[in-house]
Amino acid sequence: MTEQELQKRLALVSTEHRDLDAAIEALRASGSTDQLQVARLKKRKLILKDQIAIIQDQLLPDIIA
Repeated sequence: MTEQELQKRLALVSTEHRDLDAAIEALRASGSTDQLQVARLKKRKLILKDQIAIIQDQLLPDIIA
């Protein structure tokens, strides 16, 4: 992937991560007792967090000094 493609992917994944955060908060605020749905959203959010870290590592490689 090119740097531009990685930037676009990072933006998409970050947006989805924020949207999941809002969805989880909305479920909690509504008093929903569907813990399975909340757990699924949290799991997806963690997967996205890992993807964000991988993309950021690809964009900013470690520099050995």
